[in-house]
Amino acid sequence: MTALHRAVLAIVGYVATLIAANWATSHYGLVPVGFGQTATAGTVAAGGALMLRNVVQDQLGRYAVVVAVLFGSLLSALTSAPAVALASGCAVLISELADTAVYTPLRKRGWVRAVIPATLLGALLDTVVFLHLAGFPVWPQVPGQLVGKAWAVAVPVAAVLGVRAIRSRRLARAT
Repeated sequence: MTALHRAVLAIVGYVATLIAANWATSHYGLVPVGFGQTATAGTVAAGGALMLRNVVQDQLGRYAVVVAVLFGSLLSALTSAPAVALASGCAVLISELADTAVYTPLRKRGWVRAVIPATLLGALLDTVVFLHLAGFPVWPQVPGQLVGKAWAVAVPVAAVLGVRAIRSRRLARAT
């Protein structure tokens, strides 16, 4: 797969997760996410967006992330409740700027070392800003939102680490 293909897939996946998160929240409201918690229906997709944001930055740079946020927010306005789309656009922009501020300087130390703290900060800010602006109760929903976003972060990070471990073993055997 070429770098261009990876970049296109990353940006399409990122925008799609933004739209999916807003559509699901607009249509389903709150849903169970485990551990006795509830979250907005789009929480897992929003967590996925937080992860894909880092991939878009790696492939295309920070300015592409801002363009993708704006584009995803505009498309969300066509498929979601206006209050949800507006709240999401504001929350994503704020959380992604904070995520970028943490991710960028840590990236040279390794992807996992950068993505985990950046995504955790982005998830918290996204949660608080979105819930407040969309009219959901903020503090009772924060634990559930973070559980849902943790699922969305843990699975891809574990997958990346697993693939890297397999590749490392194969390289070790080949030498």
